[in-house]
Amino acid sequence: MKRFLLPLLLLAGIAGLPAHRAQAQEKPVLNQAPPGPPPAQPQPRPVEPTTTPVPAPTTEPTTTPTTEPAAPQPEPEQPAAPPSPDAPSGLDFPNRKATKAGGAEDKPPTKKFLYTNVGLGFSSSGGLNQFNVSAAPAVGFRLTNKFAIGPGISYAYSSYSLTDDFRNAGYALNSQGDKSIKLSSLGVKAFAQYIVYKEFFVHAEYEVTNAELIDVNANNEFYKYKRTVTTPLAGIGYRSALSQNAAVDIVGLYNFDNTLYSLYPALVIRFSFLYNFGK
Repeated sequence: MKRFLLPLLLLAGIAGLPAHRAQAQEKPVLNQAPPGPPPAQPQPRPVEPTTTPVPAPTTEPTTTPTTEPAAPQPEPEQPAAPPSPDAPSGLDFPNRKATKAGGAEDKPPTKKFLYTNVGLGFSSSGGLNQFNVSAAPAVGFRLTNKFAIGPGISYAYSSYSLTDDFRNAGYALNSQGDKSIKLSSLGVKAFAQYIVYKEFFVHAEYEVTNAELIDVNANNEFYKYKRTVTTPLAGIGYRSALSQNAAVDIVGLYNFDNTLYSLYPALVIRFSFLYNFGK
């Protein structure tokens, strides 16, 4: 038995020798060479002088400037005007010295003017209602800047009707049973005006008229007839200039002959038109 065991061990040892040699070759081999000189240190780079970089010019897009009108320059202040009787504070209003159509406190542009008016009135007296419309053109002559006079003509239209109280009491306008009586009158007149303050003035006139009037008979019936009537009127007015040669007036007049035979009611409101002409 021993005789066969020894050769078997030798064979096994010979078979495992190549594998052991291969494993030994796979281990890293350490460097057993003597150490060499230390590696050379790198040389420092030379320091270059520091320079500030010059920025490159930037090119902006070219735009066409918008042309704007130059702002108005303030005018130099004018020295304050000295006080005067017309402007105690030294200040003056625009167009203060402009000539006005009616004259007012300024010098009128002409000595002559056309003056026409339209009147409108209503009153109730003596059991009668009276409605009146009148027109009176005239020519004026300025004797001074504020005072003017002139002649003219007048036309008046009147309509009379009974009040309810008189109608219920049995009165009638006439035997025909008319509800109103219509009258027409034509006359001549003279007027005078004086400007008191700026656009305010006083007005007076005297009128003589071949008039149609009404009366009542014994049967309580009204009838119309003709008669010469004198009418004194006076009042105040206001003038509004439209241009250098034209103006409009509104005038309130009181009738001092406010009776049954009067052509006008107690209070007359007139709207007048003034126009300058000539020199």
